[in-house]
Amino acid sequence: MEITDSHVHLYPPEANRAPAAWAAAHGETHWATLCARVRKDGRAVQGFPSVDTLLRDMDAAGVTRAVLQGWYWENPATCAWQNRFYEKCVRAHPDRLRACATLHPRAGVAAMRETVRRAAGMGFAGLGELSPHSQGVAADDAALQEAFALAGEAGLTVCLHVTEQAGAAGARQYPGKVATPLRDFVRWARQFPATRFVLAHWGACLPLDAAWGEAAKAQANLFYDTAASPLVYGAKTSATLWTQMAAAAGAGRLLFGTDYPLALYPKKGDAEASMAGLLAEARASGLPETELAAIFSAAF
Repeated sequence: MEITDSHVHLYPPEANRAPAAWAAAHGETHWATLCARVRKDGRAVQGFPSVDTLLRDMDAAGVTRAVLQGWYWENPATCAWQNRFYEKCVRAHPDRLRACATLHPRAGVAAMRETVRRAAGMGFAGLGELSPHSQGVAADDAALQEAFALAGEAGLTVCLHVTEQAGAAGARQYPGKVATPLRDFVRWARQFPATRFVLAHWGACLPLDAAWGEAAKAQANLFYDTAASPLVYGAKTSATLWTQMAAAAGAGRLLFGTDYPLALYPKKGDAEASMAGLLAEARASGLPETELAAIFSAAF
C-alpha cells in the first residue's frame, strides 16, 4: 500500500543548527515559541532533521512520499527563503517529496501572484501550511484572497492551520496558540469553490461542530488532515477521531499527515517514531481497509 504523509516540515541547515538563535536573529519569535522550545522534562518539542534523516524515517515507517509544508512566518523574506529550500529538496528527490509554498499576504498582491506562479512552475503541490490568523492578516485581506483565487486557477491545494476550539474535547492550551474561527474556513471555501482547501489538525473537527459542521459538509472543496492528532487532542480522543471524522466528512476527504518532526508521543519516544506511531493508531481505529487505503494514499 502506498502511503503519503501529507504534512511534514523541514528547515534549512542554518535554522537546524541553532533554532532559537536563528529565530531571534531573523525576527521569527512565534516560530521559536512553537518549535524551538523544550518540555518540562527537558526534551525538545520537535527535532530538526535533515532531508536525508526524513527519508530514512519515511523508509522506517513504510511511508512512500511526503508533502513538505511551509510555515506561517512573520516575515515575507523568510517565506521566500523556505520556498527556495523546498525547491532544492524536490529537485533532489522528486520521487519521494512534494512541496507547498508558503507566503505572507503583507508582501502584497503582486508578491502573491509571483509566489503562486513560481510554485505552479516548479510543480509544487500547493500553498501551505498557511495561517493568516497567526500572521495577523484579516480574512478578507486582498492579497490573501488573491492567493486563494490563483491557487484554484493553478490547481494548487491550500493547506491551512486550524487550532482546536476552546472547550472542545481534548483541547489544550500551549504557548503561541492562536484562535482560528471556524467561520473563516467555511467562508473561504464558499468564496473560492474552485480551490481545494485542506484544513490541518482535523480542521478542529469542523464537520462535527454544532454551529458550522453542516455548512462545512456541504462544501465539497473542504478536506482535513490528521497532523499532530494525538498531541493536539490527547491519545484517547485522537484514537476515536478516525471513525468519527470518516463518518461525518467521508474517508475520501481525509488525508494522513503527521506534522513530522513534531514528537507526537512524547512519553514513548521522539519525532522519528511519530510516523509509525500515527500509522499504527489509524490501523487500530477500526476503519475498513478500503477507507484506510483512501486516507493513506490521498493525493495532495
